[in-house]
Amino acid sequence: MYGVDDILGIVGGYRGFYSKNTVKLTPKVVNDIHKRGGTTLLTSRGGHDTVKIVDSIQDRGINQVYIIGGDGTQKGAALIHEEVEKRGMKVAVAGIPKTIDNDIAVIDKSFGFDTAVEEAQRAINAAHVEVECVENGVGVVKLMGRYSGFIAMHATLASRDVDCCLIPESPFYLEGQGGLFQFIESRMKENGHVVIVIAEGAGQEFVAQSIHDVNQKDASGNRLLLDVGLWLSHKIKVWSTSFISSITIACDDLDPTYMIRAIPSNASDNIYCTLLAQSAVHGAMAGYTGFTVGPVNGKHAYIPIAVSNSLSCAFAALIPPYAKKILDYDMGDCFAAVNKSLLR
Repeated sequence: MYGVDDILGIVGGYRGFYSKNTVKLTPKVVNDIHKRGGTTLLTSRGGHDTVKIVDSIQDRGINQVYIIGGDGTQKGAALIHEEVEKRGMKVAVAGIPKTIDNDIAVIDKSFGFDTAVEEAQRAINAAHVEVECVENGVGVVKLMGRYSGFIAMHATLASRDVDCCLIPESPFYLEGQGGLFQFIESRMKENGHVVIVIAEGAGQEFVAQSIHDVNQKDASGNRLLLDVGLWLSHKIKVWSTSFISSITIACDDLDPTYMIRAIPSNASDNIYCTLLAQSAVHGAMAGYTGFTVGPVNGKHAYIPIAVSNSLSCAFAALIPPYAKKILDYDMGDCFAAVNKSLLR
């Protein structure tokens, strides 16, 4: 609608700016990508070299960069924006929040979260069916959530089949009064089975103590998470020998995390993604930079990129920018700004 013809897809995440070929994106190329899971542009961990990335942006003549993804690369996006400002380049940098974890600050919800919760319910339902079919069944379902338990908690609230939900934000303990084992015992006597949902980042300190972890990190600098689902299942099995003659673990560490990540987005996320994309383009075309888009208290807004958490797969457009800085804009102001820009 803005008459832009040259839109480039950066292949392979941040590293793709300087080590991969680009692909030209057209309406025909992206016609059905919303029906597929994953990312057609590929993604990667690490590889963020701010100087090389901005050099590539400058050499290619790119003047609008849209960076899509989660909290892990928000710092990188902020660094790109800072380097662009430092060089005095007329390049707009916009972030679009896409992460199933929903752990991006300020905004109400990230793209992918609704789909993840919907799929997580299916895993919980499978675990519930299994534990109902055996005597003293305990099902442990591990869901994604490194630092936050949004998927685990929302899937728990939606399913109604979960007895206990463990998340990183709320510390727990196993033994003693009020501990997890005591809770399992009481629920077992009451229902004859238990379903436990645990976010992957919960209880990491306990697992590390058990196996004397050396705190390894991935390519992005994040601590490698230990398998808390497997650890919890083992602990319950050991404890069960002192409680009843046997507690059958019907779903021994059910881990659907990558199945959840790989599915196509649902109808709700498809609509939401469209709104985020249009907001980002309108903002950049209105002359703003260093922002991410998303709803805040129900109103779509522009937020300083350093405040929010987004980014990972990137695509860029070659268009004349007006870019300056933004602090906070709601959608009404956004469209007013776009109209003024077009009038100019």
